[in-house]
Amino acid sequence: MRAEDGAERAGDGSTPHSTGGGDERKRRVGLNEAIFRQVNEQIRGLNRDFGTQGGTMTVICECGDADCTERLELRVQDYERVRSDSRHYVIARGHEIPDVETVVEEADGYDVVQKKGEAAELARETDPRS
Repeated sequence: MRAEDGAERAGDGSTPHSTGGGDERKRRVGLNEAIFRQVNEQIRGLNRDFGTQGGTMTVICECGDADCTERLELRVQDYERVRSDSRHYVIARGHEIPDVETVVEEADGYDVVQKKGEAAELARETDPRS
């Protein structure tokens, strides 16, 4: 899903990328992101196990929209750099959710966001590398 589509819902009457909603919506968004990050960790592990590490890898957008299936191509070393901070996630441009995260890097084809507040704590708790 692209942010401009706006048709996908977070389940509470707001779009996943909106700034409205309460703590439960923020937690649900954070859990969605954690699931996508775990999938990307499995992709990374498979690439390593099968010797297909190469220079780039395809990951799934780690935004808070459970219906988003955008794929992003990035260098393995960039993915590892992003993953070195449990608060950082790789998302498609425009998929940030301003009330729970801040864009800290704009790269070619994707953005990196950093969780803030309670979302940062949830990111640390659900980090498969912790």
